[in-house]
Amino acid sequence: MAGPTLIGSVQRALNLVDAVGASDRPVTAKALARLTDQHLSTTYHLLRTLVHEGYLRRADGGYVLGDRIMALGQGAGRNLVIAKVRPLLQALRDELHAAAYLSLYDDGEIRVVDIADTPDAPRVDLWVGFHDAGHACALGKAVLGSLGDADRADYLARHELPDLTRHTITDRASLLREIDAGGPLAVDRQEYCVGTACVAAAVVAPDVVGAVAVSVPVRRLGAVIGRADALARTARLASLALAG
Repeated sequence: MAGPTLIGSVQRALNLVDAVGASDRPVTAKALARLTDQHLSTTYHLLRTLVHEGYLRRADGGYVLGDRIMALGQGAGRNLVIAKVRPLLQALRDELHAAAYLSLYDDGEIRVVDIADTPDAPRVDLWVGFHDAGHACALGKAVLGSLGDADRADYLARHELPDLTRHTITDRASLLREIDAGGPLAVDRQEYCVGTACVAAAVVAPDVVGAVAVSVPVRRLGAVIGRADALARTARLASLALAG
């Protein structure tokens, strides 16, 4: 049986990326040609393409991994986090009969990365991106409450606090007082979306800061707070799963 058809130039380019990634310092083109056993002229052509596409970049007379490779690694890490936490989100959704969410603090931003919902427990309409709404939702408040002082100050310095509803906290001092006094749960009382409330608990593990939350019609807020044990348990199990 004939073997698979392989593209030699792709193999050579990948060998260069592997060689750069295996080094703890910038690697020169001549060293890469020697390490990958290919002509220097071919090496230069491939390096030029890899730099142009963002997989490598020039640094200190040599080559290091580029932003595109680093982004691939971050994406893989995020997918692993989602895979570990998703069963917990689904169990929380079923226990509280409410849409459940996972957010992560990623590259200086608070992002919703997974949602477990059903037709009977629908998600809130994410009508404003979380880049502009971290201050107005329980997920964002839980994450901000788990950040160190410097990271929290940096986030707030880079983000406005727009008035999304008449209930939104738009004053930084008031927001910080609520976060500091919030205890184990963060609550959004119609601050992101009129008619909807959200309750969140922080998820913290090595290299991970995030939160799990549920959203419900505001009339059910008291009942969900009364089941704070379920939310706290999910956050604790998620933290343990990610730490492991």
